[in-house]
Amino acid sequence: MDRFPALAVLGGQLATGLMDVTDDPAALDSEGFWAVAADFEGHLTCARFRDVRRTDVRRMEDRHLPTAPWRGPRADTWTTSLDRVAYTDGVTRIREHIAAGEVYQANLCRVLSAPVAPEADVLALSGLLAQHNPAPYAGVVRLPHHGVEVATASPELFLRRTGRDLVSGPIKGTGRTEADLLEKDYAENVMIVDLVRNDLGRVCVPGTVVVPDLCAVEKHPGLVHLVSTVRGRLRAGMGWPELLAATFPPGSVTGAPKESALRIIGALETAPRGPYCGGIGWVDADRGRGELAVGIRTFWIDRGAGLLRFGTGAGITWGSEPEREWQETELKAHRLLAIASGEPGRGPES
Repeated sequence: MDRFPALAVLGGQLATGLMDVTDDPAALDSEGFWAVAADFEGHLTCARFRDVRRTDVRRMEDRHLPTAPWRGPRADTWTTSLDRVAYTDGVTRIREHIAAGEVYQANLCRVLSAPVAPEADVLALSGLLAQHNPAPYAGVVRLPHHGVEVATASPELFLRRTGRDLVSGPIKGTGRTEADLLEKDYAENVMIVDLVRNDLGRVCVPGTVVVPDLCAVEKHPGLVHLVSTVRGRLRAGMGWPELLAATFPPGSVTGAPKESALRIIGALETAPRGPYCGGIGWVDADRGRGELAVGIRTFWIDRGAGLLRFGTGAGITWGSEPEREWQETELKAHRLLAIASGEPGRGPES
């Protein structure tokens, strides 16, 4: 029997009985229930499952969910693709690009890695995340034969589709408390909302793209975020292929203008982001519904390298202070790395 059979736990639904896997987004407009995992670099994996039922990963009561404990890495074994000096230098370089008028904002990220045991299972990790860091878009996609083993505790909605109605919930601005949020955080959020409006406007009925909530403060375990809501109505003749082409990668984890930001961060980041900052979620093609999260607060297993990986980053604007941005990446990673290393009460040393 396969040690890690294919499954997905998304939106409170457990999907088993893998039927087929494709990288064609048009499949999401066909039929059936699909788990979706899109890498930041653009590789899309869509997996259709036969059996879907409600479940609660926090209780681990479903017979398809493991009861064995998570085998995570030691807290002192994590390494980073960009150390403090490289990251703060990167922030300075982005500010230079902003001063030159090339970009208004860019998201600079780093990937953390640690050795992981062969028996480590992202589904077991997701149970720990659900207990110690509950998140509205938490989920798991486990497709080991297709190179996808992802557990996310994402707080951010990338796209929700109900028929032709669309919603996106970009997050920009992070602090330990609401009092930590700066004017820079609010300005950053507004910039990204404009970008998301523009992206959705490419595929939505003119005049339907609206922002009912701007810069709302949301509390999450250990920190707060500024979250906005953008809505629109998909034009006739447009489906998931056009929607993803217009909006991916998510604006909140790239920058504005998106094309310039992608070029700049591509030159500064030294490791691929993979599932981090991509899109993770589900699509019920039969009911015309779906929900994709931005792949932040996300772990994935790289079996070839024998590593567990996790991404963290921050949005850089002209008002950014390099050391403060480094500390924001530490804040975002601290609690999650502690959970993965079996020390949810404290956290690995920076």
